[in-house]
Amino acid sequence: MASATSLTILEISAIFLSITALLTYVNHRFIGLPTTIGVMVISIVLSIGAIFLGFLGFDQLIDYEVSLLEQLDFTEVLLDGMLSMLLFAGALHVNIGDLRRYKLPIGILAGLGTIVSAMLIATAIYFMLPIFGFGLPFLWCLLFGALISPTDPIAVMGILASAGAPKSIETVIAGESLFNDGIGVVIFVLLLGILSSGDIPTINYVAHTLAVEAGGGVIFGLVLGAILYYLLKSIDSYQEEVLLTLAGVIGGYALASHWHLSGPLAMVMMGLMVGNRGRALAMSDQTRHYIDLFWELIDEILNAILFVLIGLEVVMIAYSGNLFIAGGLTIVIALVARFIVVGMTTKTFHRQLDLPTGAWKVLTWGGLRGGISVALVLQLPIGTERDILLALTYAVVIFSILVQGLSVGRVAKSIRKDKKITEA
Repeated sequence: MASATSLTILEISAIFLSITALLTYVNHRFIGLPTTIGVMVISIVLSIGAIFLGFLGFDQLIDYEVSLLEQLDFTEVLLDGMLSMLLFAGALHVNIGDLRRYKLPIGILAGLGTIVSAMLIATAIYFMLPIFGFGLPFLWCLLFGALISPTDPIAVMGILASAGAPKSIETVIAGESLFNDGIGVVIFVLLLGILSSGDIPTINYVAHTLAVEAGGGVIFGLVLGAILYYLLKSIDSYQEEVLLTLAGVIGGYALASHWHLSGPLAMVMMGLMVGNRGRALAMSDQTRHYIDLFWELIDEILNAILFVLIGLEVVMIAYSGNLFIAGGLTIVIALVARFIVVGMTTKTFHRQLDLPTGAWKVLTWGGLRGGISVALVLQLPIGTERDILLALTYAVVIFSILVQGLSVGRVAKSIRKDKKITEA
């Protein structure tokens, strides 16, 4: 049985970076899909090809791929490596004035919406899975609800922009996804602690934990943003200023994790401060240009690597006939839960939201799931329960990125047509 020998971090990084570069070239040269979606499609095809060759007796390739992936801790790479930079880069270009204008739908969807969605999904799969012989305790179902509810803007934002989606919808989707990632991670970690210890915490403990981790992360991010703003304003040299932002992101995320604060929320707040107040008052035009260019490149490169890894990780899933069907039903459950949360929000607060007619279509269909869901499910204790939830997670993630991601542009265009008709 062939397998990859023990490799150094440099060797593993070189292999996956080279694979990513090659797949981005192939996608750009021959396929033409959006980069993140294109590289994931190719990597999935390669993984399925390796699995097929394994069935034919040529299992050296799949053994080597599995060995490589086992040496690369996906959860650590994303949550402790990429996530801080991806969230900061995303928040850097979000207008805080737009966030204030749509704070009501963003707050409801990111906060209450994430919790309601997690409960709906958990309850549905708790009753659905036994039909196919995969009964799970409700706590495991809650863990799945918490990890699959946060939305991921990585693939959808570029598509919405190119489709000419209304700015209000772009703002709501971006703002919601930036904040519900942090909230979803906090809820997941809290539930995972219950699973590990076996103790049911009191309401006061849960409220205190949420307040400390989420609230502390927000405050810590604001403090970091203020410090970074002062440092950027005190000099005018783009090389040092770019380096300061990079150090602030990596060092700040590490400190937040060490102090058990929400690193994702801290990075969002710091990115908003630097991207708005810092951009307007602390940067020269030259510095602004280089900081934007640097973080756009970081965002593109890390997203490409992330989606390649998502595609390659398919070989780690053991699907059966019943589990495949259960995965399909889980996709429907996740979409229905998203529809209920979005529908309740847009219907209840229709007058205050000031969104285009039919905005619920894009908000529902544009609620993509991505790498964070995969990273969280891989944190679960190894066993049958994790294998089941890993398969369900991949079903939802792959469907949302490939099917929803490639079609949400058409949905957004239909909203613009509706809006024009309404305005006429």
